[in-house]
Amino acid sequence: MSTTQLLRLATAGSVDDGKSTLVGRLLYDTKSVLADQIDAVTRASVDKGLSTPDLSLLVDGLRAEREQGITIDVAYRYFATPARSFVLADTPGHVQYTRNTVSGASTAQLVILLVDARKGVISQTRRHAAVLALLGVPRLLLAVNKIDLVADPATVYAEISAEFNALTSQLGWSEDAVTTIPVSALRGDNVVNRSEHTPFYDGPTLVQHLEQVPVDAEPHRVGLRLPVQYVIRPRTAEFPDYRGFAGQIAAGIVSPGDEVVVLPSGTRTTVLRIDTADGELSTAEVGRSVTLILADEVDASRGDLIASPADAPTPVTELDATVCWLAEQPLRPGARVLIKHGTRTTQAVVSSIDERFDEQALESVPSPDTLELNEIGRVSIRTAEPLAVDDYALNRRTGSFLLIDPAAGNTLAAGLVGDALSAVERNAVNLA
Repeated sequence: MSTTQLLRLATAGSVDDGKSTLVGRLLYDTKSVLADQIDAVTRASVDKGLSTPDLSLLVDGLRAEREQGITIDVAYRYFATPARSFVLADTPGHVQYTRNTVSGASTAQLVILLVDARKGVISQTRRHAAVLALLGVPRLLLAVNKIDLVADPATVYAEISAEFNALTSQLGWSEDAVTTIPVSALRGDNVVNRSEHTPFYDGPTLVQHLEQVPVDAEPHRVGLRLPVQYVIRPRTAEFPDYRGFAGQIAAGIVSPGDEVVVLPSGTRTTVLRIDTADGELSTAEVGRSVTLILADEVDASRGDLIASPADAPTPVTELDATVCWLAEQPLRPGARVLIKHGTRTTQAVVSSIDERFDEQALESVPSPDTLELNEIGRVSIRTAEPLAVDDYALNRRTGSFLLIDPAAGNTLAAGLVGDALSAVERNAVNLA
């Protein structure tokens, strides 16, 4: 396996389920922390009256957080094994920080969802599972933590696994996309090293699973999507007529000779050449930053989308979407915002709030007056300029957007184009 492979993952779970301890264990056992950090954690643990290092302190960086014993923000951590590198978003477990879970899991290829073996699948577990289903997270790993604290670990693990598998199945995940592992983050059981305390479990350790899980790109549900970030015109004697359209490929594959359409104008042309900092390419796929040289002079600029004509999205000025409201002030119908989709930012109005998703009951409340902080709902949005959007179910990058405060510039909401909320509701109809 190539050492250049990268897995983006996140953690989620309820308060005190041991997320910070698990992440600290991962960092410690994979030797991804410096000696002086270990010394600092050891000293802090002694000050708290502990006989062994509290590994959760490796991720709770702020003193105020440590004193309160909670984690209140998304913390990004980096670690590696000989097989793979990892970027991990550690999200808080409090109900009021649903927005942090959305932020941390929005780009994750896998989410580690923790439950306390003594408590099992609880309301916050269900809430997180519903949010992760909404975000279209491809894979889940349920870590049944504190397995050493129950009298009959084999039976408890079997019951929690069965309940969780039923939950995820009804939320739309396939059986091979969900894995459960019994662990003790405090002792290190089945995290990096296999534990002799769980003879009933013969699967991989948590790290072994992270090393083995496929990290292939998402299926090509749509053709080429390249949001134009820059128009490159060097205007030099060497390149007097050079005009390239630079950006990162958000979906599909492109090769010289391919026909493309520039949106929202609808102009069609063909790709003449694919340039990169390392030279020309014969083909480029999702995630590659490239500059496309087109065969014809086209009027395109930052914010436009270069797409495959066969399935190019129709630019729209009105769209239905699901949003997670991230701001302290509530959202009300008629709110004027900026919408950022891909590389285009334009003015918009939230025309109506059609539904609010009750994450606990896993059902919708029709026509609410507002969306409050951390609430999820379906809204209608009218934009000042046409946007070439895909349904989020088809492509996460061209199907997502941000709502921004036009005065302060802060992010108000994360949005998903299309009927993602209804899909979760249909799958969850038997869960309430």
